[in-house]
Amino acid sequence: MGEYISGFSKLSKTEKIEWLRRYTHSTPDFSVLDASGEKEQKIIEGLSENVIGRYALPYSIVPNFLINGRYYNVPMVTEESSVVAAAAAAAKFWAQRGGIKTEVLGNTKLGQIHFTWSGPRQVLETMWDELVQLFMEVTEELTANMRARGGGIKDISLKSFEDIAPEYYQILVGFDTKDSMGANFINSVLERIGEVFEDFIGSDPRLADWDLEVIMCILSNYAPDCRVRASVTCSLTEQQLPGCGQDDSMAFAKKFEKAIRIAEMDVYRATTHNKGIFNGVDAVVIATGNDFRAVEACGHAYAARDGQYRSLSRCRVTEDRFHFWLEIPLTVGTVGGLTKLHPLAKFSLELLGHPTAEELMQIIAAVGLMQNFAAVRSLVTTGIQHGHMKMHLTNIVNHLEASPQETERILDHFKDKKVSFTAVRNYLEQLRREKV
Repeated sequence: MGEYISGFSKLSKTEKIEWLRRYTHSTPDFSVLDASGEKEQKIIEGLSENVIGRYALPYSIVPNFLINGRYYNVPMVTEESSVVAAAAAAAKFWAQRGGIKTEVLGNTKLGQIHFTWSGPRQVLETMWDELVQLFMEVTEELTANMRARGGGIKDISLKSFEDIAPEYYQILVGFDTKDSMGANFINSVLERIGEVFEDFIGSDPRLADWDLEVIMCILSNYAPDCRVRASVTCSLTEQQLPGCGQDDSMAFAKKFEKAIRIAEMDVYRATTHNKGIFNGVDAVVIATGNDFRAVEACGHAYAARDGQYRSLSRCRVTEDRFHFWLEIPLTVGTVGGLTKLHPLAKFSLELLGHPTAEELMQIIAAVGLMQNFAAVRSLVTTGIQHGHMKMHLTNIVNHLEASPQETERILDHFKDKKVSFTAVRNYLEQLRREKV
């Protein structure tokens, strides 16, 4: 898995990879980024249509994630300069305070069969047990492998939406797809049920006076019962921020709690607040070859489950203790799809110790929590731009096409100064005038 390390960001790329090799016994395969490789080109072209090249994003590692007593080196793929640094700082901070606790609260994924039925609802309800037994029987071949791994269909229920749209119904199917994300499996099972359902209703003479039409069969990316919780807690006498004395701990905790409460109440703040959580979540989801769009859609729907969009994280301060936690639905897999096809997705899972899907859910939630902690800590102390612009300084220097010597002078000059594009440009122009 990993171990605690100080100064990881100061190592060279080669030194970082050498350190990681101790835990994976292999080296990241960056060949997929090389446009000249025929094998790699074939992999990339198999992932999409009309492929003319590759769009590279930074692949980073964050050590010191102490989750349930085990250290992880977490892979993150993101282009936002401050995200990895923030996650690393927060992970290091909490590793020294007992680490992050996580637990899976459920693993049910959902699929839907949408249909119209012109007859009385009671007719469907009367024969429902018979239909469920039929659905289970006709999908046995499709679910055999999944059932052998302990998964399969968990439940099948009938939902009526007649109060919203006349004659509209839905069959809701719950699945346990074990370590696979399961989209293709779920859709195949749903389509089989849909076909059999139409055939059964159409061939039964008792139902000849009424019509049934299956409209579509498709998984839902909203899976509120496939959910994970990540949390941290510590005594306020232990929670020391750099530059803060012991007496400031309670003041910081109360201000932090108020900031989280604002994100619970105000949709405008909640949107930016949750975006920060997904900065971390998406980065790990992408690194492990999972579908970040599905994860985000599910998370945002869950944030609005009571009718108002709210923060996904919560904070409470009680007497001497600080409690901060996150609950989020996550549908991810560690087998199938890109997890084996893409060299870096494969390496990411190896780096994490070949986790199960439930273990990966917990790692991702922990990263989301740390990302949120780092962002809110900055907001209620130094302000978000202080750290963000420090990390953005290299991008500004590259944009201004500074020479290596000029870059070194600029980085040294702004170590203790406020960073802005204008300030950096003005200082660079001053250096060049001095040189002339």
